[in-house]
Amino acid sequence: MTSVTSLTDQVQQRLANALSATRPEADADPLLRRSDRADFQANGILALAKKAKSNPRELATQVVGNIVTGDVIKDVEVSGPGFLNITVSDKAITENLAARHADTERLGVPHKDTPGVTVVDYAQPNVAKEMHVGHLRSAVIGDALRAMLDFTGEKTIGRHHIGDWGTQFGMLIQYLFEHPGELAPPEDVDGEQAMSNLNRVYKASRAVFDADEEFKERARKRVVALQSGDKETLELWQQFVDESKVYFNSVFEKLDMEVRDEEIVGESAYNEGMPETARLLEEMGVAVRSEGALVVFFDEIRGKDDQPVPLIVQKADGGFGYAASDLTAIRNRVFDLHATTLLYVVDVRQSLHFKMVFETARRAGWLTEHVTAHNMGYGTVLGADGKPFKTREGETVRLEDLLDEAVQRAAEVVREKAQDLTEGEIQERAAQVGIGAVKYADLSTSPNRDYKFDLDQMVSLNGDTSVYLQYAYARIQSILRKAGETKPAAHPELELAPAERALGLHLDAFGDTVFEAAAEYAPHKLAAYLYQLASLYTSFYDKCPVLKAETPAQVENRLFLCDLTARTLHQGMALLGIRTPERL
Repeated sequence: MTSVTSLTDQVQQRLANALSATRPEADADPLLRRSDRADFQANGILALAKKAKSNPRELATQVVGNIVTGDVIKDVEVSGPGFLNITVSDKAITENLAARHADTERLGVPHKDTPGVTVVDYAQPNVAKEMHVGHLRSAVIGDALRAMLDFTGEKTIGRHHIGDWGTQFGMLIQYLFEHPGELAPPEDVDGEQAMSNLNRVYKASRAVFDADEEFKERARKRVVALQSGDKETLELWQQFVDESKVYFNSVFEKLDMEVRDEEIVGESAYNEGMPETARLLEEMGVAVRSEGALVVFFDEIRGKDDQPVPLIVQKADGGFGYAASDLTAIRNRVFDLHATTLLYVVDVRQSLHFKMVFETARRAGWLTEHVTAHNMGYGTVLGADGKPFKTREGETVRLEDLLDEAVQRAAEVVREKAQDLTEGEIQERAAQVGIGAVKYADLSTSPNRDYKFDLDQMVSLNGDTSVYLQYAYARIQSILRKAGETKPAAHPELELAPAERALGLHLDAFGDTVFEAAAEYAPHKLAAYLYQLASLYTSFYDKCPVLKAETPAQVENRLFLCDLTARTLHQGMALLGIRTPERL
């Protein structure tokens, strides 16, 4: 691997050196940004001039005199009240891209200097319940964030905090205890059969629970047996959990996501540690007894009657709820997994809960300035009517049905455009296009915003869609195949056309974009970069003939730009969890 310093950073360093030479006491940031009039514009001169009580345009002129030009920087001009418009040389663009092209693994993107350990809590389905559209965002966003963080060099550990504990399991397990053999062994069923079994058992147990008071009492006692570790109860509970995992895996496989079994650590995993968590919080004075319950109060969090809203760690009857398991999970992740960052990808409606949990952990000393927690609250998936996405009957949409429909809709698009694909290849591409479309629609939206689920738009070849990006990638592969024996090669001596320069500068910004998106937990910024990359490539393709360029060197150089664009699209889409088919 060869790390490549981006042109942005190179220009930034030249400017810092020039500022230092002009005013040694200066510590101003050049504040580079893209400009319509030049490749970059620096506007930190204004603040520096104000601080020094000098004329900003005169100071900018002095700085220009100290900027080294001729290699990276081609030209600098003073603009307006004291801005600097900076143009990078064609040679520098091509040489930097050539260095990236030579790094087949990472495109010259370095690892971060001080990587940490981030535990990502995402994709949290519930045992015995079907996954629905509400589970989509946690899985897709969490998977992308984890890939982006991994790419920057961070060590990530996945945690799928599945709902596998609580009072409802007394009902389910007691029913299984009284009706042995209702669930087939997990290895004998596929995902759909597993969910069918789970639904049947759940409905049957609920019907008995609601109609039979004696069964209801037996179910409540079964909860106590479960929490106390009764062997027979735990065996039935484990069978129930295993059956659910078969189903979870079938859905995650459709989503083209890898979920490792050892990373599925549900609420039950923290059962034994919850009494210790409660004891520690009470001994430290972080939690207090109130009306028999162990709670934590917050001055700034109050209800409608202006009364404090507490976080309940332990109920008055001795039972534990979500707060206890979440706090115990924090202890495990900080002290056992040695995490430096805890990242939770959960529904924005749980923001208050996690705000109280994190504050409690800080008061206890489990979260510090060196160990931080972040709640990546995400918005709701909406239907065309702008309301939470439901079926026509008003029921929550099953995630499997939604994904199947996306693949079916994508098959229509692929079949219409396909020229030399077999039916089997069309179906394979349909899965890649359909699932990619669903993921991209989610990831191209800021996580904290709601978005409308519109399959027609998602699989459109026009506009900001993954299909547009996938077709751009496939088009490049077609050009590279048609080139035959002519291979991509960089030619720094060539003058670049405006469309080539724009594409080249954007390609060079890939690493900076990934680092920024990862640091801000903002996959939509990477998605926006990739869409702009595909758009700039389309403009380049329209304005700059590739295989029919004027000279052999120009053909090779443009093939080189094509190839690097394809590899950047491939890497960027992979970080979002989206496939890039070679042919479409």
